[in-house]
Amino acid sequence: MMKNMGNADRIIRIILGAALITAGVVLQVNSGRFWWLALIGAVPFVTASLGTCPCTRS
Repeated sequence: MMKNMGNADRIIRIILGAALITAGVVLQVNSGRFWWLALIGAVPFVTASLGTCPCTRS
């Protein structure tokens, strides 16, 4: 796959993904209802880790 992300985009996605994953895990432990936040956070985290976004065509 061709990389189609800049460094700033990757950093923002990693921070956003990590924050959502952390919030999902913490809130899941406290209330048991917010596991979906961790799943949503995994998407930007994985795309940033790979350096490519499948939604963007180059």
